[in-house]
Amino acid sequence: MRARIYQKPRNAMQSGWAATHEWVLAYEPPMDPTARQHPDALMGWIGGGRTQNQVRLTFPTREAAIAYADGQGIAYEVEPASARIVRPKSYADNFRYGRIENCTH
Repeated sequence: MRARIYQKPRNAMQSGWAATHEWVLAYEPPMDPTARQHPDALMGWIGGGRTQNQVRLTFPTREAAIAYADGQGIAYEVEPASARIVRPKSYADNFRYGRIENCTH
């Protein structure tokens, strides 16, 4: 069983970075076609017999996630964290002289 260790990206629907500091250990689904998910006949929910597909463990640091995977004997792959690009902006730039776009207000 392999796992993937990664840092969660920022939610596109919100502007905050609050939930992006933790590292996640998620199991990769097996390539076995018999272990596919299927709809439940009664409720219509999608599910399967493998609980690991739903398990996501969070850790405060990458080293803690790696230590857990090593301690449990889980093969893992670490995805590097994406670099955050900060473009400084100023409200006064909306009204500066020589601006490329026309002011819309």
